[in-house]
Amino acid sequence: MTKPVIGFIGLGLMGGNMVENLQKRGFELVVMDLNKDAVRAVLDRGNATEATSPKELAAACDIVMLCLTTSAVVEKLVYGDNGILAGIREGAVLVDFGTSIPASTRKIGADLAAKGAGMIDAPLGRTPAHAKDGLLNIMAAGDKATFDKVKPVLDEQGENVFYLGALGAGHVTKLINNFMGMTTVTVMCQAFAVADRAGIDRQQLYDIMSTGPSNSPFMGFCKNYAVDGVSDLRFSINNANKDLGYFLRMVEDMGTEARIAEGTSTYLQAAVDAGMGDGNVPEIFDYFMKLER
Repeated sequence: MTKPVIGFIGLGLMGGNMVENLQKRGFELVVMDLNKDAVRAVLDRGNATEATSPKELAAACDIVMLCLTTSAVVEKLVYGDNGILAGIREGAVLVDFGTSIPASTRKIGADLAAKGAGMIDAPLGRTPAHAKDGLLNIMAAGDKATFDKVKPVLDEQGENVFYLGALGAGHVTKLINNFMGMTTVTVMCQAFAVADRAGIDRQQLYDIMSTGPSNSPFMGFCKNYAVDGVSDLRFSINNANKDLGYFLRMVEDMGTEARIAEGTSTYLQAAVDAGMGDGNVPEIFDYFMKLER
């Protein structure tokens, strides 16, 4: 069976490794990125070309994949001059691997459907190292027939591919996941900082907490930084802050509130304002150590 031609926009650490994995598995790629060194790395591996516009890329591909930073960037590439919507073929599918606002995803999906194209939102779990080996967790949602069409390719990219239902459900699930995860890290980092201020040894605090139900991989990441100075949870405060903002927008659209998320968002934004945004999330410990009333 002939493999589909895949267009891929967004060759950052995650996206670049996803493309390398697809190339190793024999897929033909058409790519775009502002980082020309990243594009050159793809082209040098062979069986790939560079598109000059999203429209050109979409017109050449059976599946268009996005691994981008924000909903605003996705919308610009879809709706802009020479955008994806202008070039996508009937029967083609757009897959958004980023963390996006569900309402935006549903609007894009409706506009694609009007042109006879499909959409799947498929945010990711795990790390760029997993991406290179095709071992990601993928939270996919959309029309079932459309999902079935692209699932063989998703199976090449993910060890666990979850189907979550109607379009937008993947992005909803990812935002809930990141709300829980980033709130946990923020709380634990503040706990280590409060312990230090109270004269409690941080290592002893970890030894006690890690023997109970609070123990988790996230606690390990927080301990690694707060006790050992090792920052190994590769997710930036900037990204966490963006995702909590998206979560709060989603909750507002639902007509409810999430005060715990508001608290997490307040601290993440404060850390960004303090110039810490490029650091990994456990480094918010440093913000709490300096925090004064």
